[in-house]
Amino acid sequence: MLDPLLIVELGVLGLVTGFLAGLLGIGGGMLMVPFMTYILGTQQVAPDLAVKMAIATSMATIVFTSISSVRAHHRRGAVRWDIVQRLAPGIVLGGLGASLGVFALLKGAFLAIFFALFVSFSATQMFLDKKPAPTRHLPGAAGQVAAGGVIGFLSGLVGAGGGFVSVPFMSWCNVPIHNAVASSAALGFPIALANVLGYVISGQHISGLPAASLGYIWLPALAVIAACSVFTAPLGAKAAHKLPVRQLKRVFASLLFALAAYMFYKGVVQ
Repeated sequence: MLDPLLIVELGVLGLVTGFLAGLLGIGGGMLMVPFMTYILGTQQVAPDLAVKMAIATSMATIVFTSISSVRAHHRRGAVRWDIVQRLAPGIVLGGLGASLGVFALLKGAFLAIFFALFVSFSATQMFLDKKPAPTRHLPGAAGQVAAGGVIGFLSGLVGAGGGFVSVPFMSWCNVPIHNAVASSAALGFPIALANVLGYVISGQHISGLPAASLGYIWLPALAVIAACSVFTAPLGAKAAHKLPVRQLKRVFASLLFALAAYMFYKGVVQ
């Protein structure tokens, strides 16, 4: 049984990350991984394993938040389903490659530092708000499958829904920011599904897992966070269509900088 205070903490985390999933199209993973790393540490999980479980559990919650978020975006006609269909095959292959193979081989400290560095780079690009060349467009079908592979692979290493790569990528290709956020939310489902399968399989024989774990996924946290996040994801999606583009990008970037700093610290001190 979970401590009542822990249930409250996980519930609040679910409400906040659900809102951010709808608002920014990031699946909530960027916020969830640092907090889950801390919470698992308080449950006496070894630091290296805590990072991996935080990444895997965060990704598992995106299966639920992405559905709730994308329904709200779809009702507003913001999802570019043509882009989603072209990116999804590569995303599934890239996610399986990361979660089934590379993830289990890497140390948690390396994953934490990689999370911090890559997220910092993504935040810088968004904060600077560089305008893409007006003639730039999305690549062809093969190029989008390849881009999806990169998005899925990187998402599998950091436990996020891919928005930290797919939103800047689509914006760079002159896809309007609100369409990019909405389409990123839709991509969160195949990203999460492929990676969760890999985390479950690759974590089957790991020692030191807390009770009620399925591979690298901590089921009690998944249940509480998912149950709460599905209520606030539509509210975030609604807010995303009312905020100006520049403000939306600055919120995204500021959030990523703060979380990157925490995970860098965790990676260094392990």
